[in-house]
Amino acid sequence: DPLLEPLGTASGKIEIYCKNIEKMGYADCGPHPQWYEPFEWIGSPMAEKFPLHLLTPHPRYRLHSQYNQCGSLTDIYNVAGREPVTINTRDAKARNIKNGDVVRVFNERGQVLAGAIVTDDIRPRVTSLSEGGWYDPVKRGDPDSLCKHGHANALVKDKPTSSLSQSCNANTALVQIEKYTGAELPVTAFDPPEEGSE
Repeated sequence: DPLLEPLGTASGKIEIYCKNIEKMGYADCGPHPQWYEPFEWIGSPMAEKFPLHLLTPHPRYRLHSQYNQCGSLTDIYNVAGREPVTINTRDAKARNIKNGDVVRVFNERGQVLAGAIVTDDIRPRVTSLSEGGWYDPVKRGDPDSLCKHGHANALVKDKPTSSLSQSCNANTALVQIEKYTGAELPVTAFDPPEEGSE
């Protein structure tokens, strides 16, 4: 009831068209619901180089990065000692990737190692790597370093959804995946720092 219990809008009602947002004049957020082409998606030219759409959901067995170091939990879901990345069977076959392989997930922003889960439970051209895995670079202090553990934030763009919301732009990244054939790189993200180090 907009008279007795109004909403916190100018009219007191649900507003499909918001005059206050219209006054803001944002190019990336209009006064009514509408679709804006994402800066990265499988329908964009960038998909020629990075053809897989990366989803970065909340992890099932932890709260963001909390409990990522808890061995009794990570033993349940880690693959090859790393964060799991889900890839469609067809996409995996085209890349000679098998279930349990260590793979390199990469784009122009970063690169991570992860353990492959090959399944038909995810659509072709879509892959999933949960957010919250601890960052474990080969070379500390080098922003271009390979992350040995599967830190999804190394792959996503730090850009808000719109000028109005400033929200996290989850699930808006393109990547490529290949079987990792480099030197064995142990995960050290959970090792305590040396005493006396910074």
